[in-house]
Amino acid sequence: AAALSGAMAAEGPRSLFALSAAAVSRSMGALERDVWALPGHLLRGLLPLLTVFRLERAEGAARRAGLSTQPIWRKLWDDVMKTRPPNSENVTCWRKKFLETFFSNVLHGVLDVSSDWRLNDHHFSPLLHSSPHVSQLTLCNMLQGAVELTAERNQKVLENLAGSLRILKFQHLLSSDQSIRRSLVLLLHRLIHHGSVSQVSMYSWPVPDTVLLVLILSMSAGFWRSGNALVYHSSPCSLCREEDKAQSQETVQEQAERGRYDEREWSDGENQKGSPRALEEADAEVNGCGADTRLNSVLSRPRSPPLQNQVCEEASSEVPCDNTSIQGGSSPRCISDQLSCHPVLRKTRRRMKSAVGKKRRCLRRSRGPYADPEDLYDFVFTVAREDNSGLLDKNSTTEGENAENWSTSSPGSPCTGHAGCKKRGGSAGIFSLKAAHRFRSVSTLELFSIPLTGETCRTLSNLLSSWVSLENLVLSYNGLGADIFCILSGLRALSRHSDCHLRVVRVSDVFSHMPCMELVRCILSAFPQLHTLSVSFDLKNQLEGNRPEGNPSCSEVEIPESCLEQLEIRFPREPLHTAFLLPVLKASKSLQQLSLDSATLPCSQELGLLLEVLKECNPNLKKLSFHDVNLAEHQKEVLLLLQDPILQEITFSFCRLFESSTTEFLSEIINTVKRNSSLKSLKLPGNRLGNHRLVALADIFSEDSSSSLCQLDVSSNCIKPDGLLEFTKKLEGHIQQRGGQIQFTHLRLFQNWLDQDAETAQEALRRLKAVCSVVNDSWDSSQAFADYISVM
Repeated sequence: AAALSGAMAAEGPRSLFALSAAAVSRSMGALERDVWALPGHLLRGLLPLLTVFRLERAEGAARRAGLSTQPIWRKLWDDVMKTRPPNSENVTCWRKKFLETFFSNVLHGVLDVSSDWRLNDHHFSPLLHSSPHVSQLTLCNMLQGAVELTAERNQKVLENLAGSLRILKFQHLLSSDQSIRRSLVLLLHRLIHHGSVSQVSMYSWPVPDTVLLVLILSMSAGFWRSGNALVYHSSPCSLCREEDKAQSQETVQEQAERGRYDEREWSDGENQKGSPRALEEADAEVNGCGADTRLNSVLSRPRSPPLQNQVCEEASSEVPCDNTSIQGGSSPRCISDQLSCHPVLRKTRRRMKSAVGKKRRCLRRSRGPYADPEDLYDFVFTVAREDNSGLLDKNSTTEGENAENWSTSSPGSPCTGHAGCKKRGGSAGIFSLKAAHRFRSVSTLELFSIPLTGETCRTLSNLLSSWVSLENLVLSYNGLGADIFCILSGLRALSRHSDCHLRVVRVSDVFSHMPCMELVRCILSAFPQLHTLSVSFDLKNQLEGNRPEGNPSCSEVEIPESCLEQLEIRFPREPLHTAFLLPVLKASKSLQQLSLDSATLPCSQELGLLLEVLKECNPNLKKLSFHDVNLAEHQKEVLLLLQDPILQEITFSFCRLFESSTTEFLSEIINTVKRNSSLKSLKLPGNRLGNHRLVALADIFSEDSSSSLCQLDVSSNCIKPDGLLEFTKKLEGHIQQRGGQIQFTHLRLFQNWLDQDAETAQEALRRLKAVCSVVNDSWDSSQAFADYISVM
């Protein structure tokens, strides 16, 4: 109240209504119900005087009175956040935008609620009351946010997030200790497995912690141990209890049905089935270390082919067991590790809980203290280290489907450690999917600027092989190198699932380990149901031809008819050989967007062939983009594109259109666009238009024009303020001649020379904004002096 009075006093004398509204706002606790019933004209003056808590509660009353709270929330943003949000013109709800950002800032300790009287309400719990509005959350650094959200005091906050959160991001992560990882497990389990999170994105992790990375990937894919192992404040996850009860009943019934199995099956080295009877004997005899020894001998008994798992061997040799019991109940770490590694017992791991649940302990020689049996390392280390011999399920192994290479992998047979995968990962493999419980998984996975080692690539490959809910996969600047074949192996296995939902794949990196078109053809041949495919590389790897042994070229793989709607290819300065691209286009009858970036045209006929195929085979193509492709000698093809009656958006970005052209070429472009009534957007950034060409482009909107052009992008074209002003005056003249009827709505002016004469630039922009929406920036043109000289 004192803060509100001080704020009002600073604004000078107030009217009687303002004073009354301030008094009412201070007594909202008692008057709230009566206030919501006030007429709209009174409520309008009261709303800006409410705290965030009361303003959020007033939303329904304001709507009934025909009032919008959006201007109030926008002012709150300006006063409290003191920054301009990115893409502010696209914000549709400032209430949600403010409360979502407010939640994040409070969670990470960068906003003090006492800094503004509108935030300082004793009824207002910052995290609790803003959490229902949070659909996107970023966790960073040491994951302090995960620790805070899983604290017992924030249980209701976590429940709210489970219903509202859709996108979970991780940025600039650092290595964390075990307690923080445990908090992360609880958070991911609640928000993904029992929540609504559909997208997990990770950004900027130069030296990723393998355990932490694998943990996030695995839980995003829906894999973790059984629900009872996820203890939340000393109690198992309540949402998993009923499921586990049902599964326990099924297990008991299965044991009863299979109880007559002959004990000899357990000792048969060629036909080990994980007999329940043998496990019952282990239950009965696990009271002493001798029983442990017997169980260990069973687990380590050779099979055909022999199990070669160095991790299991090290675990059994370094972790002795004794008879001492533990307070609180636990299972031996040595048994847990071996169970997770041994492929024979994966299907019966749940049945072993009665045996491993005895109050016993396993001591480590190196550390001394006993290990927590529910330690998340039991799972994560299995994920990160299981030997490749345990990757395939028994069916795949017995049938000989060992996924010898990515092009012939069988269903459920991801990367098995071929040359490309072994190159950087060592002997560590990935976990068996059957060793973990399957929960709900996310539909979008994005990894930006996170180096993936061979070990991590094999883990990701195995996860991808059965991630049927995955719809969008983005791998950007992960340093894959030869491990791209490992990822392809997992994707190939995924494609064999009839219920696969993958529709969007984006792969970008610095170096390409295989030609772009070959990668495109490989992915499309496996996933003809893709809607969007983007392949982008900066540089060509000098060792590109050295592919792993057994991986043939995809250049001759037949491409089935696809559902592809958007294709983006960024070539690492590779020649655009239409012999490889045209079959892709011919198979993509539904293609609507095509983007070609940084390609070189080996001969003048290549672009002509491309345009012919686009016209014949892609009748639905609406958007075509060329970036950094030298079109200076392809004026005829440029004009053919501009007169295409189907295309609605054409981009020639940094294509040197006018490098060797004459004045007639510009006139032909203008006349062609004037006659094209289907073209809605023309983007010409980076083509050195200069002032005189920009002024000439205004004739596109002349009185005799039939153009429907709505958007024009002339960014990075060395345009100066006087040229922009002249363009504006000419445009105004054409509009006046047409009686004010014009469809032009958007003009983009990024990175031009508008700082040369601020006064003239401001006048031009002011007059332009009366005609259309103008998007520009405060770019320092002195950085491009050389480019300016070349235009002069």
